[in-house]
Amino acid sequence: MNLYLPVKLLITFLLFCLSFMANAQNETPKDSISNELNEVVISKEKKTITNSNGNIKVEVANSVYSSIPNPIDLLSKLPTVQISSDRESISIVGKGNPLIYIDGQRGTMNDLNVLSVADIKTIEIIKNPSSKYEAEGRAVILITRKLSKKDSFKTEISEVASFKRNYNNYLGFNSSFKKDKLEWKANFNYNRRNPWENHSIEYKIPQANIVSDYDVTAVSKVKDYIFGAGLFYKINDEDYLSLNINGKMRNDTFDINTFTFNQNQNEINNVFTFSDNTSSKNFINSFVNYSKKIKAINTKMFIGFQGSNFNQHLWSLVQNNYNDTELELSQNRDQKFNVDVFSGRIDLEKKFNNQMIWEYGGLYSAAKSKSDYDVFDYSKNENPTFVYHFKEANTAAYSQLSGKIKKVDFSIGLRVENTNVNGKYSTESTALIDKNYTNLFPKVQFSFPIDSTKNLSFDYSKSISRPNYSALSMIATYINPYFIYGSNINLGPTFADVVSASFQYHDKSVKLTLYQNKNPIYQDFVFDNQSNVLTFTEKNFQKESGYNVEFTLPFTYKFWTNTNSLVFATNKIEDKSALFNSSKTYLYYYSNNTFNLPKDFTFVLSFWGATKQKEGVFERNAKLIFDLSLAKKISKNWTCTLNYNDVFKNTIYTERFTINNISSRARYLVDANELSITLRYSFGKIKDSEYKEKNVNESENRIR
Repeated sequence: MNLYLPVKLLITFLLFCLSFMANAQNETPKDSISNELNEVVISKEKKTITNSNGNIKVEVANSVYSSIPNPIDLLSKLPTVQISSDRESISIVGKGNPLIYIDGQRGTMNDLNVLSVADIKTIEIIKNPSSKYEAEGRAVILITRKLSKKDSFKTEISEVASFKRNYNNYLGFNSSFKKDKLEWKANFNYNRRNPWENHSIEYKIPQANIVSDYDVTAVSKVKDYIFGAGLFYKINDEDYLSLNINGKMRNDTFDINTFTFNQNQNEINNVFTFSDNTSSKNFINSFVNYSKKIKAINTKMFIGFQGSNFNQHLWSLVQNNYNDTELELSQNRDQKFNVDVFSGRIDLEKKFNNQMIWEYGGLYSAAKSKSDYDVFDYSKNENPTFVYHFKEANTAAYSQLSGKIKKVDFSIGLRVENTNVNGKYSTESTALIDKNYTNLFPKVQFSFPIDSTKNLSFDYSKSISRPNYSALSMIATYINPYFIYGSNINLGPTFADVVSASFQYHDKSVKLTLYQNKNPIYQDFVFDNQSNVLTFTEKNFQKESGYNVEFTLPFTYKFWTNTNSLVFATNKIEDKSALFNSSKTYLYYYSNNTFNLPKDFTFVLSFWGATKQKEGVFERNAKLIFDLSLAKKISKNWTCTLNYNDVFKNTIYTERFTINNISSRARYLVDANELSITLRYSFGKIKDSEYKEKNVNESENRIR
């Protein structure tokens, strides 16, 4: 695929869409919307979902979205946002994994998990982020919190009772207080969850004449303790100092039951595997930020320092029952993982009299992780142990110039990053992993207003995506005597080149994106013919390329507000070790229908789905998911919301692929069918906060 498609073709395509959409909207006055298109509103009233050039903004506060118990579930209900079956990652249809920003500053999945939904004002999904955002990411999820400028306070208490296969409970406390120049925020949540999980995989290894399949179910008892506190001190109108700390402690006990059929040549075994597990995952993040306006040179300076720690301890006692005999002890597995990350950065922003803005700065971050592996094998009477150390240092500098020439808005930026990676076992004198590389990441954006109702924009960017730190550890999960989930210490970064063009007409838009990824990370099989054990892990594939056309089509009729997203996507994944089948265009669709009813009732019907996906190596099933919500404001301080999610129990993922001559078919059942009721009580009042926080660590999303 030729990534650098002639601009002429893009303009022709977009002008065709312009003509089509203009004809469809001829009942609207030509100049009814101002030339300022940065925030296009769906109607005269403030709506829950708005659209600007395919970028979606969702008003969470005072909507049914505010009743959702956690930010991950909230994001899963938004257009083009996809949550992985293990809830450990987020992707945007046609864009991959996004950057996460909270109040304009870099955040992570861990930060999302410690954020209170009651504290969220808006969420924006930015499909064409400018060069002021880090090089890692083709899209941005920007979360803005409720804040205030006046001396005041507000406290909110929420209770969510959730009924899935098992009962779940979410209790939350969120408080803000401001006096003179000092502002304080705090939150605490206690979640008592009982998640149910099930998946199965069938696979064939022709070279070893092995056919096998397993079905595994796990029921967990989870306790989540989520906390956060911060202070913001406004020194004067231009300068401030802030300190913040937040964290999450998770304790989990769970049994895993696995039924396995395995045929190795003429030998057939039916195995029941039972494992008793305890797990703890703790995350804490703290930072100090200082901002000062240097008036002599009209430059705003920011200096920040950030430290994060994530540690995990997984203990498992595994027993196997072969062919309906009796359970026998197999392994006692004790694994620990810890990662510490420290970073510091400086950002400077200078404004010129001609409205030009020059932004420049630098960052340094250092990560150090340790994996402890201690497994006793009862059948072999062996106790293999090892300790693996990993270090990574990143140094970055950037410069960006933005402004307007006549009517054309532009942004041109360049970022340079150097990465130094080292990994070794404690017993070895030489490094197993030793990498040092430097890369340039340009970003260019141009926006052309056609008239007061139409806008055309183009952008190009080069970005990088690095694997999570835990993916570079030695942690492995035992499924049965023939199958384990492992990690890959040799994973490298993925590089992406993206060119796109978008057209906006009133509140409707169409966007065309072409991309090419080098070394994308996908699933891999590694077979050990000595032990006959198959390891399911990840690896860097050769390349990935494709294009997508996205339509965002909202409309309003009286008390009914409707937002629709349609994405036609073609994605081709290739690797010399994988069987390439075919790559075909599939459709992703999303519809949100909000009905503002009498007596302060709000009813929402939303659904999303995708047709069957064929992406070269991978083939995935079609989906259609329906959600319902009914909200009622009982009084000034009390609100009640009823949610019914995945009405028809269709959250099922299937996947087929063949790699290293090993073919597989996987099926994942997600416990998404849920009936929940939320009660929320609030008192006090907060308006227009000065509270700010700025995450310094650009790689913080990898801390898991």
